[in-house]
Amino acid sequence: MSRSRTLIVGWTAALLAIALFANLGLWQSRRAVEKQAMLDAAARVLADRTPKPLSVATDAARVREYDWAAGTGSFDARDALLLDNQQRNGRAGVRAYRIFVPEQGQPLLVDLGWLPLPGDRTLPTVPRPDGTMQLSGLLTSPPSTGLALGPALVRQGGGWLMPRVDLAAIARETGLSVPLAPRVLRLDPALKIGFERDLELLPNTLPPEQHRGYAVQWFALALAVLATALILTFRKRRRP
Repeated sequence: MSRSRTLIVGWTAALLAIALFANLGLWQSRRAVEKQAMLDAAARVLADRTPKPLSVATDAARVREYDWAAGTGSFDARDALLLDNQQRNGRAGVRAYRIFVPEQGQPLLVDLGWLPLPGDRTLPTVPRPDGTMQLSGLLTSPPSTGLALGPALVRQGGGWLMPRVDLAAIARETGLSVPLAPRVLRLDPALKIGFERDLELLPNTLPPEQHRGYAVQWFALALAVLATALILTFRKRRRP
């Protein structure tokens, strides 16, 4: 193969690799910006904590926003819903949810906190809090679903096991006559119900600084490919 053809093939491969690595770096940079914006918005709400009614959870236009909300109602009699594959302090477990029916607005999913899962994966019992009660907490969008493979929830023991939070599937499978509100209430850790919990927004995903670190690595790879291509192009050919 002639040198000119070798250069064409080599530079084509190099430019494709550079474009791929640069785009991966840009994607990681965008994710860092998005997650930092999420954390900043939630921090402002948590610093203020001026409560809004729970009915604001029904506003689909605010599904990506954060609100501190409070209201009165009661927990639905349907069984608990347990989100699988939830880590806390290096331990495997589940996140417990129950359906709450406020005095105003649609039923909504309430995050009751984290529970450990034993080695035999026996699901923990999540008793229903009885009576009318006042709840408060942070309204957020449901946890990210990732790849939606398989059923959204399956009957197991005395509850439902979920690989992801799919509000439409929950309403359908549990027999709710009305849709669930598009946001989830993460209970105030100060309330004396539920389990281990906090209001950390990114407990099982990468924080912004890690996305920034990965972005730097992808950009460095793109520069390394460019430098290698330039060196191979302009190096002096050895005489036979």
